[in-house]
Amino acid sequence: MIDYVIGENPDDRVLAKASEIIKAGGLVCLPTDTSWVVIADPFHKKGVEKIYRLKKVDRLKHFSLLCDSISRASEVAVIDDSVFRIIKKKIPGHFTFIFEATKKITRAVQANKNDHQVGLRFVPSTLVEKFLEAHGDVVISTNLTGDMVGLGEDDAIYSYQIEEALSAQLGMIVDPGDYDFVGLSTIVDFTSGAPEIIREGVGVL
Repeated sequence: MIDYVIGENPDDRVLAKASEIIKAGGLVCLPTDTSWVVIADPFHKKGVEKIYRLKKVDRLKHFSLLCDSISRASEVAVIDDSVFRIIKKKIPGHFTFIFEATKKITRAVQANKNDHQVGLRFVPSTLVEKFLEAHGDVVISTNLTGDMVGLGEDDAIYSYQIEEALSAQLGMIVDPGDYDFVGLSTIVDFTSGAPEIIREGVGVL
């Protein structure tokens, strides 16, 4: 269940295994810059259903997509040239960017037929970047919170606790051993063109 890796040089075989699990509709857990997250394939119906069920929220709730490049992000979000010039200097970074979603992702996730927005993250983490490169596509993600593993909101979460609480729901946990969560990401909304900060976090635009 838990695969230990070196965060700055993760084993390609572990990354390939995680990708295979996701492509088959399973869930994988790994740390980002801000928290442990659970990820799934947004284009696999069962994977999307599982991540919403694990989080115990309805389909009106937005989950972010993790991306490894602007070109990949452009497949799922409408990013114009003026916005591109802003964000290219800030990625990877501690941000969640909100854009108008393309039909490719709205058809797949179907969170809300009347809501065509998508949140994107370009995570400053070698582990995440190398996984996305190996996977070859975006993944949908949700933060793993303390209540999901029987802990308090401010308690530190370790991989063995995730395994004990969620082994039946997760296909794999990737643990780099050494990680430092920086705090909340800054949420920036670009759907109206000009950037609007929805939540102040550690990222400085």
